[in-house]
Amino acid sequence: MKTFMVGGAVRDRLLGLKVTDRDWVVVGSTPDEMLARGFRPVGKDFPVFLHPDTHEEYALARTERKTGQGYKGFTFDAAPDVTLEEDLLRRDLTINAIACDDDGTLIDPHGGAADLERRIFRHVSAAFGEDPVRILRVARFAARFADFTVAPETAALMQRMVEHGEVDHLVAERVWQELARGLMESTPSRMITVLRECGALARILPELDRLFGVPQPARHHPEIDTGVHVLAVIDHAAATGQPLEVRWACLLHDLGKGDTAPETLPHHYGHESRSAEHARRVSGRLKAPGECRDLAEMLAREHGLIHQAPQLRPATMVKLLERSDAFRRPQRFEQMLDACECDARGRPGKPPEPYVAAALWRSARAAAAAVDAGALARACVDKRLIPEKVHAARVAAVKATIAEFQRS
Repeated sequence: MKTFMVGGAVRDRLLGLKVTDRDWVVVGSTPDEMLARGFRPVGKDFPVFLHPDTHEEYALARTERKTGQGYKGFTFDAAPDVTLEEDLLRRDLTINAIACDDDGTLIDPHGGAADLERRIFRHVSAAFGEDPVRILRVARFAARFADFTVAPETAALMQRMVEHGEVDHLVAERVWQELARGLMESTPSRMITVLRECGALARILPELDRLFGVPQPARHHPEIDTGVHVLAVIDHAAATGQPLEVRWACLLHDLGKGDTAPETLPHHYGHESRSAEHARRVSGRLKAPGECRDLAEMLAREHGLIHQAPQLRPATMVKLLERSDAFRRPQRFEQMLDACECDARGRPGKPPEPYVAAALWRSARAAAAAVDAGALARACVDKRLIPEKVHAARVAAVKATIAEFQRS
């Protein structure tokens, strides 16, 4: 029995990055021996164990054989005679197919260290084409390592995989997992770009793919298309450290613009309601968490009005606050304001300017929230009029704070 550190830990160490998770491959052992040594089994598809002390993952060296379509269509062989080199051959990219033994010696049969120096994503073998999840992984790695490029032969293989329908067999949960991880990387736009270049975006997120080539409204530099704008928005969300909910909402906020009739371009009249419907359906299709789904739908529906805050009547602002549940869910409303600011900043070629809308909305929400709804209810003789009384009081409070805001 011999163990080797493999994969991302070796890769990141060679790149000079902090290693947070270490994975190990075990050669010459069996599940019974691992259990006898105190390892705890995890995983159902192949033998993976947790170390009794470090809780790091140790997987028996294995080979795999394609038996069906999609990423689950494999059988595995984890017999004691499977070699380290055979295990490394099944991995996705050369930079992830490097192992390291106890004395620090690298085992690098596929030139992964050289590809790290060249900043290239290159597949290890033709077996890459058997697992569509690997397309998503390459795209996610591109979002993390912004100075890497996809090797031409790997890009061509990814295109062929899409053409042969492999991507169509991806399950929603795995697509969401990889997209969510990619959105949380430093340059999420590169994930979308890689998926689009190989044709996978049109299969996974056709609503987003349609935005490329669609001009922005005249007031937002129509020479910059909507797809490019969305990429800038999610990159700004990453640069400002936004959580996943905000980044997901930013990705989906303009989907309705892809449905705009060509004769009305560059105007997108009423796209917000279409965008909200698309955001709801896409989030449901990919089984996104409820917090991501709700914020994405709300941002798509409301971002146009949020941007127009200085021109809105107090009553319009209060109605938006009420239907957005801003009084009971202030944190979610704050996330929508953050996403709107990302939207405002994500306009390539447009000089940066103060985003006053967010500050105005924060003042308006605070003023309306300060209205004592309980006192109004107790003082109201006709209880049917309570909602009307509370709404009117909130409008008056917002009107006063807007006046104060404009004077300051």
